Amino acid sequence: MLRALSDAVAPVPRSIALDKFVIHGGVALRGEVEVGTAKNSVLPLLAATLLTRDPCRILDVPRLRDVDTMLRILEALGIEARREEDGSIATHVRDESSVEAPYELVKTMRASVCVLGPLLGRRRRARVSFPGGCVFGPRPVDLHLKGMRALGVDLDLEGGYIVADASRLRGGEMYLGGPFGSTVTGTANVLMAAVLAEGETLIDMAACEPEVQDLALFLVAMGAKIEGIGTPTLRVTGVTELHGATYRPIPDRIEAGTFLVAAAITGGNVRVNRCRPDHLRAATERLIAAGCRIESGPDWVSCARRGRLQACDITTLPYPGFATDLQAQFMAMLCLADGVSVVTEKIYPERFMHISELERMRARIRKEGNCAIVHGTDYLSGAPVLASDLRASAALVLAGLVAEGETTVRRVYHMDRGYERMEKKLEALGARIAREKDVEAD
Repeated sequence: MLRALSDAVAPVPRSIALDKFVIHGGVALRGEVEVGTAKNSVLPLLAATLLTRDPCRILDVPRLRDVDTMLRILEALGIEARREEDGSIATHVRDESSVEAPYELVKTMRASVCVLGPLLGRRRRARVSFPGGCVFGPRPVDLHLKGMRALGVDLDLEGGYIVADASRLRGGEMYLGGPFGSTVTGTANVLMAAVLAEGETLIDMAACEPEVQDLALFLVAMGAKIEGIGTPTLRVTGVTELHGATYRPIPDRIEAGTFLVAAAITGGNVRVNRCRPDHLRAATERLIAAGCRIESGPDWVSCARRGRLQACDITTLPYPGFATDLQAQFMAMLCLADGVSVVTEKIYPERFMHISELERMRARIRKEGNCAIVHGTDYLSGAPVLASDLRASAALVLAGLVAEGETTVRRVYHMDRGYERMEKKLEALGARIAREKDVEAD
């Protein structure tokens, strides 16, 4: 049994010079903003470049801490990666002898476990540390291991590492459903191993998230044979080699949703450009239920609020359901809604660490199991708050944008993992927000 992640506040990495956001609320955000490329697509795409010796190019890669971490992992695995002036990242495998993703790197980011699949597919061996990342309860990788075993991989757990031998890698059938639905990173991992396995692989209850679809399309561009992309059943016919490819990942639906909530919570009017409206339907439907006006075009969505926010219920579910990565942001918004809202977390039941910090800002929230009952209040009060994970930090910034007085959000390195220049984009919409240096870690 894999050891669960702690639900305590994540320790401060000693190498990080701490920053904080200082926010003066009360400004309705207005204007247009462009979202970046999806971090949750870019990371597995970079991992997939391990599957070929040929050069690859990933376009429009955001400058994020998680991307930098993945590049360091790939460097340790023999890949030469460089960022081009146009924002793309070019990769080329120089040495295929290394098969270890070390704890020092993997501990900081859960998505780093995605190197397991391509290592087994191409190099037939792997030694990958158990992953880390945001800290909000157990997120085991048992389904990853189940899928690998179905492909004939011999696995052992030694000293905090997954040690795997895929010398007998072959196609197989598997069901990747778990107690909280399908596994996104598990589907990605198994898919990357299966494309170079001998024979056919059937992945049932595969994740359907846009980021998984993006990975599958990149693999097809590299020469993989995959059927059923975007459905819960993926059929893979193994090939002997993959070639290089150039690929443009999808826009970040979580960043887009965060800016739509920013418009709603501040009573503003924001148009989010370079996004996929079809990826945001669950979020925009809940914004409409909360009293917002939503308009959209081929690659944009706008959100405007008129009058008081209305209470509504939210339940996180696998795609195309409501994204767990938007739960905290919507909860911040519902703190100001008229009435009582119930937020039910069915993906990560312990993902409520932002509640205590929102309560410092005068929010009224009661947690019951995997539900949070949010009683709307007339106003939020600025306060010093502490970010505990990536999406919680976004929720606290959103609350600060509308709170009376000054809000200081500390440990914003969490936000830097997933949002590029967030404060600059908000400032361009009228927000009074500044990044300042904070005290150094002890």
